[in-house]
Amino acid sequence: MHTLGSLFDGSGGFPLAASRAGITPIWASEIEPYPIAVTQAHFPSMRHYGDVCEIDGGKIEPVDVITFGSPCQDLSVCGRREGLSGSRSNLFFEAIRIIKEMRAATNDENPRYAIWENVLGSLTSNGGNDFSQVVNQFLELVDLGPVARPPFWKRAGIVVADRFSMSWRVLDAQFFGVPQRRRRIFVVVDFRGRSAPVLFMGGGGGERDII
Repeated sequence: MHTLGSLFDGSGGFPLAASRAGITPIWASEIEPYPIAVTQAHFPSMRHYGDVCEIDGGKIEPVDVITFGSPCQDLSVCGRREGLSGSRSNLFFEAIRIIKEMRAATNDENPRYAIWENVLGSLTSNGGNDFSQVVNQFLELVDLGPVARPPFWKRAGIVVADRFSMSWRVLDAQFFGVPQRRRRIFVVVDFRGRSAPVLFMGGGGGERDII
């Protein structure tokens, strides 16, 4: 049985998708009462840990997959574009901390996978430097050196190393049953293998311009 932990859970989108794929949601982190009530109604056995800043990744239940759509306000083209240094979007680094703590506590066994979702503006925020930080933060978790920032980040890409892989791809919700155009970037990381390019399987209105 594969298990999932959802940071910045919202109303349980990642747990819902996981459950449909045969993955069991174990815990979530969310601070807003209404979204918590929604997920408690649909996943009554899923534990809630509240504020990500108060979670010790080495003390909570290890899971196979950690998902997180960290706050997007400072990355969005509709915001002030303060990027990952902004007071909300910098919570991305709390998720990285939790993953690092869990890996240290489990001898790098958990999580096996991480999935990050955010707005399309993540690719261009601060001239692309913010997405460079996203990519390199995941690489640092497995002691890999940084990837040089390209002139601009394309909307799909892959990084593969020995027993590590990461891919990203822009997907549009209108091709997944939502009656509106809603493009989001998804990053899939496999900390112990080369399965991350699974993000490119199938269609789904993704943009396949590879870095």
